[in-house]
Amino acid sequence: MVFTDTATGRTMAMMANTTIASGLPPLPAYETRPLPDLLPWISDFWLSLILPHIAYWVVSMLFHIVDVYDLFPQYRLHTPEEISQRNLASRYEVARDVLLEQVIQIGTSAVLNLLDDQQLTGHENYEIAVWATRIRLAQRGLPTILGLVGLNAGDLSKTIASSYPLLAGALAGGFYPSLFELDNMAGTAVPAFASWEILLAKAIYWIVIPGIKFWLAAFVLDSWQYLWHRAMHMNKWMYTKWHARHHRLYVPYAYGALYNHPVEGFVLDTLGAAIAYKCSFMTSREGMFFFVGSMMKTVDDHCGYALPWDPLQHITSNNAAYHDIHHQSWGIKTNFSQPFFTTWDRILGTMWKGDTSIKYERTRAAAANKKKGVKGEELKDE
Repeated sequence: MVFTDTATGRTMAMMANTTIASGLPPLPAYETRPLPDLLPWISDFWLSLILPHIAYWVVSMLFHIVDVYDLFPQYRLHTPEEISQRNLASRYEVARDVLLEQVIQIGTSAVLNLLDDQQLTGHENYEIAVWATRIRLAQRGLPTILGLVGLNAGDLSKTIASSYPLLAGALAGGFYPSLFELDNMAGTAVPAFASWEILLAKAIYWIVIPGIKFWLAAFVLDSWQYLWHRAMHMNKWMYTKWHARHHRLYVPYAYGALYNHPVEGFVLDTLGAAIAYKCSFMTSREGMFFFVGSMMKTVDDHCGYALPWDPLQHITSNNAAYHDIHHQSWGIKTNFSQPFFTTWDRILGTMWKGDTSIKYERTRAAAANKKKGVKGEELKDE
């Protein structure tokens, strides 16, 4: 067979000939081309730069509307009085610093995109066939495995061949004598893959491998952020110079998620996400969706609500209620993990333990009393 991908055509032709000679189905030819943009009216380059930040502000504004109109008071972690009385940064300051960090993130994303190879398409069926070949080869070990438990794979295969030919073929070590297809180029019959082999190969290629990449990226980002976040609390200089700004929000709210000192924002969030992206070997499009997801998760972790129907708060135990403890003066040395899992807090013993209800009640009461005191002073002045 002749492969039109000039960069790797010779190697692929050899692989195809090898598969035929060994009784394996041949690998298909393919021709690569640039992957079309996800949306017709904007390139993937620009979409990848702005989509995570659009997601940030869309989710933030939804929670802001919930805040302003007090739509779900029963699920609030803090009262409106606490937001006004306890926070040390104005909403203007928060929005300003968030926008600055997003400008830095957009610049970093542009650099990452420019360093990436152009994403191509047209090779997917070939990659799926490669995985189907691996599945076929793996079946050759079944007779040996069954023999270890006293079963004769050949006899079993013959017994069920008429009723379950595909299962019989698998038990026989991936031998499917009735599965052939016509090679249009050669005009001869060649071995073919079973339908279940192609389905499994597609699941591996389209679901399992991207899923592994996402889990790996989440692990790397969690590890990076835990270590730096904890270091910024343990090192007085780093806390005072950088991280203390984020903790001016004792009562977090959604669009304050990226309220950081620019240095902290770059080291903790931007650089961490870039390293996770590179370490997981994601494609640029996979990276775009990962950045959108991590951005939404970060906003949700600072939303100030424990919503029972919010899926982002139930994927893992690292959610708004968990992270809010870290923002309180009594929990500031615990719950460092972010944004996905609580793994490192569990392993290293920094997870908050104990009931928090009494502590929250005290802060609510203190804020309410402070507000009453302010109002009383205003009345006296009048």
